[in-house]
Amino acid sequence: MGTTQLETVPEPKYWHLKTVLSEALDAEFSVGEILPNERDLAARFGVARATLRQALEQLELEGRLQRRRGVGTTVAPPRMGVAVGAAEHVWPGAVGDVWQPADCTRSVPPAAVARILETGADETVHTVRRMRVTHGQPVAVELLYIPASSVPDLSAIAAPSGPARARAVLRELQRLALESQDSAVELGSARADDAKVLDRLPGAPVLVVTTRFLAEGRTAAVSVATYRADTCRLTFGDSGGVEIHHDPERRAS
Repeated sequence: MGTTQLETVPEPKYWHLKTVLSEALDAEFSVGEILPNERDLAARFGVARATLRQALEQLELEGRLQRRRGVGTTVAPPRMGVAVGAAEHVWPGAVGDVWQPADCTRSVPPAAVARILETGADETVHTVRRMRVTHGQPVAVELLYIPASSVPDLSAIAAPSGPARARAVLRELQRLALESQDSAVELGSARADDAKVLDRLPGAPVLVVTTRFLAEGRTAAVSVATYRADTCRLTFGDSGGVEIHHDPERRAS
């Protein structure tokens, strides 16, 4: 695409530029590719750098671009579809689960989670931390809260923490017969520790998916998964779980 001089249009200039940039992303760039610097882009499209920054910020909000510290502005990977429809009931860590265990500790869950688990005010539970990665970048983090009553035969000599401990807890949890699960989705703000993992600023918008797993007539575990709002979209249907949606018609969408 050659140099495009923007003519007077009824919509804001940065909004029209955003459309032009989006078309250029589809035609010329691949996922993960670094964009030219702002000065070169502004010269190419014949706009002020302030106008360019507005357009780039809008594309970042829409999930088309990512600004990575120490790297620059890159083309974002496809948005991840967070399915909230009917799903096949499976335990975390089951075959085909794409989440990566990172750690497992004993801690007191947040009050809201404790109420769902019906645990005591100061009762500790197994807290498994996992990550979801796509195109080499973390796009979601999860805290999975499991009371001791759900994994009563967990070996005392298992690893005290870390990924090995997390996998041991998940294996033990899968001994229960999962009866059902339900999920709720809400818009939230990234906590400082999650923001660091997701390469976002604290307070950045995120999607929070809370899932309750039921077995033996009670809540056996609760998952609180935090997704980058700029890289995820809600999907409704019978697919279940969390799926990566690739659009073959758009290399960088």
